[in-house]
Amino acid sequence: MTKWLVTSGWWLAAPLIVVMVGTAPVAYAQKSYWGSPDNPVVKEIVAEEKMWLESSCAHQPDLKNVIADDYQGTATDGQRIDKAGALADDENWPDRDCQLGPVKVKFFGENLAIAYGSEGMMRKGSDGTVAKRCLVWTDTWLRRDAKWQIIASQDNQVKCQ
Repeated sequence: MTKWLVTSGWWLAAPLIVVMVGTAPVAYAQKSYWGSPDNPVVKEIVAEEKMWLESSCAHQPDLKNVIADDYQGTATDGQRIDKAGALADDENWPDRDCQLGPVKVKFFGENLAIAYGSEGMMRKGSDGTVAKRCLVWTDTWLRRDAKWQIIASQDNQVKCQ
């Protein structure tokens, strides 16, 4: 075995292997930062979040460009929905008095952002009564082909204040 180690020349390659492993690219975590309200991308994301909310009260033709084709979301009842489901009117449509609450946007690098927000609307229930419905949500935005789109969302119904 010792003769093989000496004659095979592996020891000549060992320093090269050490250098290659030592200089291999290291994956660093993306630096995250909160977007300021006057940031143009934050303004765009908030405006498009408002458009999505307002689609609960009136049709929004440009909404199909906001939701990515490979979108996946989780509704308040735990149901998974795709883009078609996100764009479809639900059985209680239309709502009234759609109001967007505060939205904060956190960036992770140049192409990924997460929007955290809340909203409220007046909704007719299955029994015909109208009551305020409040949600808090998290939407994941991805910039592809120079366009920001929602790729994932999670909605939670909460008690209205």
